[in-house]
Parts: sequence; C-alpha cells; structure tokens
Amino acid sequence: MGSDRGGDSGNGGGGGGGGTGLAALDARITGCRACPRLVEWREEVARTRRAAFADQEYWGRPVPGFGPPDAALLIVGLAPAAHGANRTGRMFTGDRSGDVLYAALHDVGLASRGTAVAIDDGLELYGVRITSPVHCAPPANKPTPEERNTCRPWLVRELELLRPTLRAVIVLGAFGWQATLPALTEAGWHVPRPRPAFGHGTQVPLDGLDLFGCFHVSQRNTFTGRLTPAMLREVLCTAAESAGLSVMS
Repeated sequence: MGSDRGGDSGNGGGGGGGGTGLAALDARITGCRACPRLVEWREEVARTRRAAFADQEYWGRPVPGFGPPDAALLIVGLAPAAHGANRTGRMFTGDRSGDVLYAALHDVGLASRGTAVAIDDGLELYGVRITSPVHCAPPANKPTPEERNTCRPWLVRELELLRPTLRAVIVLGAFGWQATLPALTEAGWHVPRPRPAFGHGTQVPLDGLDLFGCFHVSQRNTFTGRLTPAMLREVLCTAAESAGLSVMS
C-alpha cells in the first residue's frame, strides 16, 4: 500500500489536511492514485466526456462515501459509474442506478428526496451512508481483483470509523459482497467460516451487526425485473429496522 493510501491508523495527512474522522478520510480518498489503470480511465473519461454532458466539468477523481458520520446503516455498492459519480463526485449520483436507489431510499423515509443529480442538489440521507469497495470508475464497470484489494484499506478504515453507530450493512451485488466480507474481518467483526454466500435477501448476523445481501441496482437488473423497486424497498426496510431506524413501509 503506497503512502497515498488510507489504511493506516488514521493519523491524518493527505488531501484534506490532518484529522482522523470520516471527513478527513473522504478528503484523502479523493487524492488516491494507487491504481494506474483506474487513474488513466477516470481521467480520460473526464477529458473526453459524454456528448450529453459535454458542457459539464467532470469530477474525474476517486469518489468518497456519502452520508452522515454517525450512520447506523451502510450501503456498499460496486464502483462509481464513468458518467455518473465519476462526473458528479457523489456516490450513485447522476445515473439510472442512482435514480433507482435514491427513489427507494426516499420512499421509505431515509432520504430527503428521490432524485440525485448533482453534488449540490440538497440531497440528505437520514441515518444512512453509501460507499463502495472501489472508489474509482473502472473500464466496463469491472474492477480487477487486484484493484479491489488495493482499495480495501479505505473501506476497512471507513468501517472502523463508523463502528460506534453502525448496526447494519447492505451489500449490493456479489462483487461488493466478496469485497466487504474481508473488510469487515479486518475492521474487527467476526465473519463466519466458510464465508456466507451472496444472495438477494441473505441476512447474516455478526457481532452487533446484521449483514444483508441485495441485487445491485444496475440497469441490467432493474430493466429485466431481477430487482424490482418493491424488492429493494423490502431489503432497505428490513435492514433499517435492524439498525434501529424509522422507516415508512
């Protein structure tokens, strides 16, 4: 792990100055350049842009987590979309996957609005934080196992910082599940062996934390009906209630 990485004991430094909290961690994440392939891709996308967004300045950097530092529920995705979060600088913001996720969060009372279009659109999350195991947009939406492992210390540190209030985690998709289980172990939770398999609706009780599996909110899953809004809301409500959050069913 290079010196610009975030898996240390949290003693500050990096892109946003000193500090050990989530805000300092988020600032340090945005300066990471540890994976050459991802750095080249995210910056190339930001330079060339999609025609529909040609007049916009892309974020083009690693995307930090989004949500309050005392969240009781954490949602773990896959990686930023090239023209979504890589453009806007906020998790699941500016693409159709985010439209599905934030609409569901708003429906159950965990978000202030059901759309996410820009980092300054006023969206707030209530008791929920959203992150991903890979913080840079990958080519073809497919990070390599090496890139996933290189990025893991950021997720480990985020989990450590959230631990005092964190009571439930929803993982979107099998890739995120495979990345989150070892991160939870490194952050101090006891994960059963053999490791539990991913599945939609899977619930795994850990020590003081409930882990939930959910199909990813990808266009492929939502367009084909593999994941419906009702299915997503059900997982959100179950996990939120496990975390002690009030929801609207």
